[in-house]
Amino acid sequence: MKILIIGGNGTIGKTIVRHFKENHEILIAGRSNGDVLVDIADSSSIKSMFEKIGKVDAIICIAGEAKWADFNELTEDDYYLGLKSKLMGQVNLVRIGRNYLNANGSITLSTGILADDPVVKTTSAAMVNGAVHSFVQAVALEIENGMRVNAVSSGMVEDAFEKYKDYFPGHNPIPMNKVINGYVRSVNGKGNGEIIRIYN
Repeated sequence: MKILIIGGNGTIGKTIVRHFKENHEILIAGRSNGDVLVDIADSSSIKSMFEKIGKVDAIICIAGEAKWADFNELTEDDYYLGLKSKLMGQVNLVRIGRNYLNANGSITLSTGILADDPVVKTTSAAMVNGAVHSFVQAVALEIENGMRVNAVSSGMVEDAFEKYKDYFPGHNPIPMNKVINGYVRSVNGKGNGEIIRIYN
């Protein structure tokens, strides 16, 4: 398969790339480096990326940001960061990417445990994750040509434990092999409209 991985240079992305590279042709897209550059918050940038790389068999997105801050400090613009990047960025990847996806291909989006089990300072991020979940379940009812859309929703991963542990008191870090399996299930399985939760 020819697989496009957006965010393939990040903490989780590198691990996912390493796994799929063993048996597939991988294209890495990133905001500042990669085989092709893309800013998912800009739909014209997404279109330009796909025009450069052409048709693919699978799209994996492990990109998108949202503002983490106390609820009392979040401004309207802070919310729009997450809405424009992690939510609409991933929605637009499906909306535009389906035109560059081979029949029976898959699109895998990424969210996180905050949709179901938020912690403090994540009002915006939790909201966006939950919205992506609803989008995936709904778009799966209408996407055509045998295409599938799923989301992988992980807890705090082992490789990011030191950075985020203070935000997630008492949470168990998720082993990276479990996270990889979530993406493998989405790409290689037959599920459609699934939220693949990896929380324990």
